[in-house]
Amino acid sequence: MDYLLTEEQKMLQEMVSKFAKEEIAPVASELQEKGIFPAEIIKKLSELGVMGIGYPEEYGGAGMDFVSYMLAVEAISQYCASTGVIVSAHSSLAVDPIFRFGTEEQKKKYLPDMCSGKKIGCHALTEPGAGSDAGTIKTTAKLEGDKWVLNGTKHFITNGAEADIIILFVSTEPEQKTRGISAFIVEKGTPGFKVGKHEDKLGIRASSTTELIFEDCAIPKENLLGELNKGFKVAMVTLDGGRLGIASQALGIAKACIEDSVAYSNEREQFGQAISKFQAIQWMLAEMSTEYEASWLLTYRGSLMKDKGMRYSKEAAMAKLKASETASFCANKAIQIHGGYGYIKEFDAERYLRDAKITEIYEGTNEIMRIVISSSLLKG
Repeated sequence: MDYLLTEEQKMLQEMVSKFAKEEIAPVASELQEKGIFPAEIIKKLSELGVMGIGYPEEYGGAGMDFVSYMLAVEAISQYCASTGVIVSAHSSLAVDPIFRFGTEEQKKKYLPDMCSGKKIGCHALTEPGAGSDAGTIKTTAKLEGDKWVLNGTKHFITNGAEADIIILFVSTEPEQKTRGISAFIVEKGTPGFKVGKHEDKLGIRASSTTELIFEDCAIPKENLLGELNKGFKVAMVTLDGGRLGIASQALGIAKACIEDSVAYSNEREQFGQAISKFQAIQWMLAEMSTEYEASWLLTYRGSLMKDKGMRYSKEAAMAKLKASETASFCANKAIQIHGGYGYIKEFDAERYLRDAKITEIYEGTNEIMRIVISSSLLKG
């Protein structure tokens, strides 16, 4: 589908793919197995401009577009889905809300270090008792003099252990539910803030997923992001872009499944010939490729609409829904094609399946995606 890309986008895709194949692929399995955050890889990606790829140069970004970001996340995730989601959560969920809703002072203060990768960001919305229903969050912020005092616990936060900048969503008027949510910028090292439990996960094990705990954590009044009690809008707008990031991650996983399955089926022999000669294998590969390309086009459409400043909530939900289910579909087929070898850690197929599942869950479960899509349709 290169015909849809500009020359600059093709060059970026080639550069990131080459880097990922040479620098990430050789260590991906070890990082995943041991749950090691790929700090050196993130540093190198920062030097390539990937951590701020879709943001203006005046704020330290690479000055490219969101389609370029989509291509980069896919290329990285093909070799390591953990690294892909680290980049996605940082760029889509932490940099973007400051860029879109921050004051000029906030942009100048935070974005240069974040776009350059000197500082990593995270997005803290989910809580132990509040996942899909954001209106039930319990973390609070109360204005005391010229400080906002934060109390509560966030849960399942990607990049939580490494984040220098936290985009935090809290209740400022609990009785108003979603209409009483506000967004804040919190810096690592602020007294009263600490990282809690590190989750031991099924997949994407090289990315950290943690609790964030706030106990009488006082932050400056000017750290309010956007308008008071308008944080739910900040969260939802941010998640639209984040869903395209997760769709891109899922595309990378699906592509890895297809390429590995093609290579394996051409090498593996049974009954005197390569298993790629059997129709059963050919049909699986055909279905995998078709699902991947359909998912890629949906994700490209959503990314292009974002670049053009159009509304794209429905399209982002469609892309995330389709791409995530495609990743799981392709991962299951890859294991089937690899047979017994697909079930052991000598091959990457089993890792793809473990990594793929979470793409159906985070940044809005696929059940929520179906609600977003159907709601858009029923509004006429």
